[in-house]
Amino acid sequence: MFGIKLNHTSMLRYAALFTYLCVGVPLVTTWANQRLSMLQRPNMALLIWAGCYLVFGVIYWLLTHNFGSRRYWVLKTLGLAVMTAASIMVGWISHSGLSAMLMVVITVVLPWLLPLWIGVAWMVLQNLSLVMVFSRFPENQYSIATALLQSSVYLGIAALAFVVSLVAKQQAEERERQRQLNSELRATRALLAESSRIAERMRISRELHDLVGHHLTALSLNLEVASHLAQPPAADHVRKAQGTAKQLLADVREVVSELRQDAELDLTQALNSLIEGVPSLHVHLKMPSRFAVEDPQRAQVLLRCVQEVLTNTVRHAHASNLWLHIERTADGGLQLDARDDGRGAPQLKPGNGLVGMRERLAEVGGRLDIPHPQTRGFHLSAWLPLEPEVGLPGVSARPKASGAA
Repeated sequence: MFGIKLNHTSMLRYAALFTYLCVGVPLVTTWANQRLSMLQRPNMALLIWAGCYLVFGVIYWLLTHNFGSRRYWVLKTLGLAVMTAASIMVGWISHSGLSAMLMVVITVVLPWLLPLWIGVAWMVLQNLSLVMVFSRFPENQYSIATALLQSSVYLGIAALAFVVSLVAKQQAEERERQRQLNSELRATRALLAESSRIAERMRISRELHDLVGHHLTALSLNLEVASHLAQPPAADHVRKAQGTAKQLLADVREVVSELRQDAELDLTQALNSLIEGVPSLHVHLKMPSRFAVEDPQRAQVLLRCVQEVLTNTVRHAHASNLWLHIERTADGGLQLDARDDGRGAPQLKPGNGLVGMRERLAEVGGRLDIPHPQTRGFHLSAWLPLEPEVGLPGVSARPKASGAA
């Protein structure tokens, strides 16, 4: 309505931000000063309170800037620890439940940055730390039991926020899986459309070759015989008809040759469909303006390799950028270079994805090269021949296009 595109993830982020802003309302009223005066706090207490509140908000905004990305997870975990300490300080200074409300905001972030059980443990422990804070309240008569009871109430609110955030995260992951499936479907559909186009062109070329071409050849032979038997002036017309038949036969041969020469699968649309809409990743694709491969098996292998690179980069690399470069090589092959700016792989242990990619390439006579160790970013190079090699398992030499009639 207002040009702002919101999904449930963004709404969750802004809802937690709204909660944070509400917690800061006492700072812009006289309540904070009255509270600190009643508690006989020093003059610096209000400044410390405001400072902790602002530090909490800045770190929250930075941590949720790219919800779901686990890049720089060490720094993000440190940020969570600082937010927890800042919230405890707010409660300690103000002798209020404001710290518990700030911890609800932290709880919203936990499922996105930490594994499930670590996040649950963090939520429980940070709320238990409030027992120490609440037990210092005079109105609680310095009672540990009362403080524990009060902390348990806030833990229930935090648990609700944690579950809501966890469900939002699972929905985001499911939406990403759906996007991947849709991208693969669009790429496969584009490949099938290209295959259908090529198959139709080949069918038309065979029809022209087998029917029209053969009939024109027979017509030319009959006209050749007629030219020797006919007497003037009929012989002149026979020779003209013979020339026309030969010209038609030459035209048919040229059309058949052109149809057979343009029998390559255009992969431009299929590749663009694969990289479209990848979340939290900027994909830089460099390839010829019209990128085509003649063998459908090699086209399929290339698409699956690009898909695997995209999946691994999103899941494991924690990268912001991915560069894909596809080009034809001087040795009659096809080269795919992939490089990202993620965390790298100092000790690479190939998983099922890389193993499957290597196996697909080997089936068509290709290879996969992964330099290691890679401490900054991840880089791999895949090469496959454009022409089938005789002798490979399940691969036969492509029959050459038959000549014209």
